Amino acid sequence: MPYADPLTDEEIDRALAGLGGWTREADSIRRTITCADFRGAIALVDAVADAAEAANHHPDIEVRRYRRVTFTLSTHAANAITARDIELAAEIDRLAARIGAA
Repeated sequence: MPYADPLTDEEIDRALAGLGGWTREADSIRRTITCADFRGAIALVDAVADAAEAANHHPDIEVRRYRRVTFTLSTHAANAITARDIELAAEIDRLAARIGAA
């Protein structure tokens, strides 16, 4: 039994419709968020790190061009997108909104 059950294509499509800016890429979902500056980008990464630790579910994170942060989510144990990815994506959106990132 996998760590979390994979979502169906229909479930993923429905979930992504309710999330802003997230796209599907094979067995993962991804969003790039532009922060006001480098400190904002790092503050977002720190906030997401805390949320990821609390959820025991960790995204891949890239910081590029000093203020653009890309998050990629996939449940590696299931080799698929699961509800855990959607839940963390929603939390990342809330955290980004809190710091005023787009």
